[in-house]
Amino acid sequence: MSTPSTPKDRLRLAIQKSGRLSTDSLDLLKNCGIKVKAPKEKLLLHSENFPIDILFVRDDDIPRLVMDGVCDLGIVGTNVLEETALERRNNGAVNGYVMERPLDFGGCRLALAIPEERPFKNLRDLEGLRIATSYPHLTGRYLAEQKITAEVVTLSGSVEIAPRLGLADAICDLVSSGSTLEANKLRAVETIFKSTAVLIRNTRDFTAEKTHALEIMLRRIDGVQRAAEAKYIMLHAPKASLDLIKKLLPGSENPTVLPLAGDDTKVALHAVCSEAVFWETMESLKKAGASSILVLPIEKMML
Repeated sequence: MSTPSTPKDRLRLAIQKSGRLSTDSLDLLKNCGIKVKAPKEKLLLHSENFPIDILFVRDDDIPRLVMDGVCDLGIVGTNVLEETALERRNNGAVNGYVMERPLDFGGCRLALAIPEERPFKNLRDLEGLRIATSYPHLTGRYLAEQKITAEVVTLSGSVEIAPRLGLADAICDLVSSGSTLEANKLRAVETIFKSTAVLIRNTRDFTAEKTHALEIMLRRIDGVQRAAEAKYIMLHAPKASLDLIKKLLPGSENPTVLPLAGDDTKVALHAVCSEAVFWETMESLKKAGASSILVLPIEKMML
């Protein structure tokens, strides 16, 4: 598509300036055919082939930039988004955003953790404790919902060492693999929030050019995510077992059936499967009479 000549017609997208979410966000843009070649050391980059500019910022700045209309779009974890929304709501500020798409990366969880040696039977054991966290609003909301009275200690970083420093009795922090907790002799006892990356936009009216660009971008994101989940299967199937083999294909609709040269008893079957294809699936297909089974990844997909 042609690039609009005026900056006001270019989308502005805020993404995290470093870390895994930044890498995954740039990979998503690349897979959507949006080229951004300049180094990330520049905080504002311009796509070469799409009307979008990329702003690299701290993750907790992304919701505010979108809600205040500084940026049109943002890719951010729902943990940061919800924490910011709660803070602004408590302060009487407007949360002007729409969640456009959940994204298939950035998965993590916000969990309560205690020192390994501390006994724990249930959530009532948190009563009266000091809990250190970088997410005071999410933590406070959860404790209130569970009717637990505890002191929430807000820290901007190094939350996991708070118990060893005597700053808190427990923590509430992001957990991915759990290795950081283990290294600090902590154990997770309760997940309070599950997070994934999302694409958000502000609620202000877009120009016609921005609206058109956003529609194309969303269509491409949908295609990339569908392709990541789908597989293309090719196999040979006996005509007598064709109905059974069709039923065994996970998430497949209307497979293509073609005559097989030199063999009137079999057909070639091609199908797009929207669900995972496991070895067990292939073994079931083989048992039903299928042969020459080939499973391929799909790079791009548009319905």
